[in-house]
Amino acid sequence: MNAYRTKPLRYPWPPLLYLTGILMAIVAGRMAALQPMPSPHPLLLPSIGLTIALFAVSLDIWAVRTLMERQTPVLDTGCARHLVTCGPFRFSRNPIYLGYTLFTLALGLMSGNSWFFVAAFVSVTATRLVAIPSEERHLEARFGFDYESYRKRTRRWI
Repeated sequence: MNAYRTKPLRYPWPPLLYLTGILMAIVAGRMAALQPMPSPHPLLLPSIGLTIALFAVSLDIWAVRTLMERQTPVLDTGCARHLVTCGPFRFSRNPIYLGYTLFTLALGLMSGNSWFFVAAFVSVTATRLVAIPSEERHLEARFGFDYESYRKRTRRWI
């Protein structure tokens, strides 16, 4: 099978990586709580976390809707039909992963569990190493110069 038709990933790794990270942060927080984050007001950090969580969910919904409107698979196991460069993809090549990362960080702020920051770092690193290179090879093989141009003008995260 040629590179033009290959799927970027066999399994939807990023959602699994972030979900695993979140679950591990919950377990680690119960088993070995880290020092609580200092805050001048008890509702400040949870409020900031809630705001970030709402933004992250909105970003993910916007990105998913944009992909669906362009008849492109949402899960990274499907072959891209179109190079999507509009909506949140104007600002980030990976807005869904950015949303996952922000949501994980927001959970840490809302719960006071610092393990969520570790989980976000590990999840974003694993996604960067496991999923993104394969996806980028797929898009480059599928869309060639158009993808190269998009990649040069749009940052990976923000």
